[in-house]
Formats: sequence, C-alpha cells, structure tokens
Amino acid sequence: MSLKQTDNEIYGLLEKEFQYQRNTLRLIASENYASKAVMEATGSVLTNKYAEGYPNKRYYAGNQYVDQVEITAIERARKLFRVGHANVQPHSGSSANIAAFFSFLEVGDKFMGLDLPHGGHLSHGSPVNFSGKWFNAVSYGVSKETEALDYDEIRKRAIQEKPKLIICGYTAYPLLIDFKAFREICDEVGAVMMADISHIAGLIAGEAYPSPAPYADVITTTTHKTLRGPRGAIIMGPEENAKKINKGVFPGTQGGPLENVIAAKAVCFHEAMQPEFRVYAAQVVKNAKALAEELAARGLRLVSGRTESHLVLVDLTPKGITGKGAQMALEESGIITNRNTIPFDTRSPFITSGLRLGTAAVTTRGMKESDMEEIASGIVKVLESPNDSELKLRTRKEVEELCNRFPVY
Repeated sequence: MSLKQTDNEIYGLLEKEFQYQRNTLRLIASENYASKAVMEATGSVLTNKYAEGYPNKRYYAGNQYVDQVEITAIERARKLFRVGHANVQPHSGSSANIAAFFSFLEVGDKFMGLDLPHGGHLSHGSPVNFSGKWFNAVSYGVSKETEALDYDEIRKRAIQEKPKLIICGYTAYPLLIDFKAFREICDEVGAVMMADISHIAGLIAGEAYPSPAPYADVITTTTHKTLRGPRGAIIMGPEENAKKINKGVFPGTQGGPLENVIAAKAVCFHEAMQPEFRVYAAQVVKNAKALAEELAARGLRLVSGRTESHLVLVDLTPKGITGKGAQMALEESGIITNRNTIPFDTRSPFITSGLRLGTAAVTTRGMKESDMEEIASGIVKVLESPNDSELKLRTRKEVEELCNRFPVY
C-alpha cells in the first residue's frame, strides 16, 4: 500500500512540506535540495537490510549486494575527494566527529577548535557537547579587527596549549581556510590535523574551494549541505590512517550502518563527479558574493566584510534587531534563514546578533547573480520594517513569484 493509503496524516504533512520548500526561498547555509535519484536510493529496499561490520567482513549473512553498494560508495568518495581512505558509514556530521575523536584521542585529551560564536560547531568543543564534556577543549578565535583567522595567533595558542588535535573547517566562517598553514602549525606542536568540511564539501568536490586532502590526518563531512546528497556523513584520510578511522566508526561509536543512505551517498558522489556539478559549485560562490555585495550596498554590515564561500554572515547590531527577530520576520515573508552568533557576540546563542545566509539551495534551483539582487532587496526591506505585516505579505507574494520561475523537481 502507498503512504497515502497507509498513513494519510503523515502523507498530508509531507505534501505540505513539499509545497513549503517549493514556495519559499531557502537561504539556510546547511540546506539544499537532493535529487530524485538520491531520494529514491534513500527510500530503497536497502532499508530492509542489517549489515553490521564492513564489506566482506559482516556479522550478518546475505549482504553480497550490500557489500557491492558500500564498496562503490567508498571508491567514489576516494576518487571525488582524492583521499587514500574513506569510511561512508557515519550517520551524521557529529557522529563522524565523535568517531574522529575516538580514532585519534583518549577521553580527557586536549584539542583545539574554533570558538562557537566565532564560527565553530558544537562538536568542536562546546561545553554542552560531548566534545567539551569528554575532552579537554581549548578554543581559538578570529581577529577582532578583521574578523578573519589569524594564523600567527592560532600558532601561538597551539604552542602554549600543546593540543593533541587541532580542528579546522567551520559552520559559520565565510572566508577561505589556509589548510597548509594548519598543517604547519600541527607539525610544529605534534598535533593531529582534523578538517571538518561539512559546509564546504560540495565546493571542494566542485573545485570551487581549496581541499584539505593533501594536508589533513582526518577529514569529516556531512553529505548534504553543499554536496547535495542525503542526510549523513563520511570520514576520510590517508591510507595509513584507515584502520584507526574504521575502528573509530565501528565498533568504536556505531553499530549497524544505514545501507540505504550509503546507497544514496554513492549516487550523490556520482552526481558530484559530473561536469555540471563544477558549474553548480562555482555558481554557489558567485551567488554568495553577489548576495553579499547587494546586502552591503543596501546598508547591512557583513562579518569579515565579504564572503569567499557559500555563506554570508550579517551583523544586525547596527540595525537594532536581533538575529531571532530577523529570522522570524523573514520567515513570515517566505525567506528562510537562521539566526547565528557572530564573533564577540554579546547576545545568547538563542537570540544572537547575527543572521547566516547560504546560496546552495537557491543555486540548485537555477538562480544566478541577478536573482541575488532581488533577494537582497526583499531581505533588507523586511529587516528595515520587521513589524510591517502588509510588507511581509507583499514580500511573500514576490518570493512565490520568484520561486515559480525556478521550480523544484
């Protein structure tokens, strides 16, 4: 029986969500639209399988085709990211990071990550997260003057703290990362170099952003976001770290892998190896730069003054509106964003002084630089009059008209 016949309530909610995704501007930097092929694989018969272990070394029988699927996903990941080893089993970015920690650290060991308000992730050392509870987390930040990474200061911090592992790769940092500089710092203090490329993986795969592969000891990434695959993750590194990484995933932190999602990851990697994906990745960056320029021209202050990636971080302090207030007003206008802390933020993470915008999803829909001007205009109008109900209604209609020009699926 179909979903509609079996559970009309859930079917109805999914249909509403589809219409919502179709008729709103999705500017959340961590979201995208997966292809029909990716979604088909995610909902495939592999949902029925249990395959604890690794290809050709399972703890269950009947996995000959499952093994072929997972081996294909591994080979494609290695080729796409130019790495010696890839493990495609992690369920999420955070679970990949847990596995990386357990591959290279002991509980209580010291590591360094970017401070959360400066653009880091919860799993990079936040005291409320496993990374801050089970390990000795010390942080580095961006320069107060430039709001960019200061590699000399990071080096000094590393020499002072002597961490066993240093994380680079972030969740709200709009500029390029100098992975070679991090390798040099790690070598100087004897630390493992871990790159979390969850946000920029699609840009790296599409050659629109530098890769950490020549430098990092371990690389983690989600497979959605800019990579445009299913919700999930992978963990990679040089061949000499393969055994260590695999043990960190299974049996270290996970049991049975989600082979249906692994099949979807394989599809995603195949899509990312096509020439049109490089065109998409380049356009994501072009759109982000165009959006940033248009927002700045209309009076919004950008953290670090620009972007070199897929995301734009806006400081709303001069506008006298909080990140939460801006997010709510824009959502009512059909523009979906997320509030975000900014460097040296004085507000709580629930309220924030910033707004994070990303261009991956609208680029997937086919939008270009000229459309970013229209989007920026709508954002600024709403932020200047966040309590104007009529304005928000007009903006929502304009958003729907724009979305209708770029249909999803």
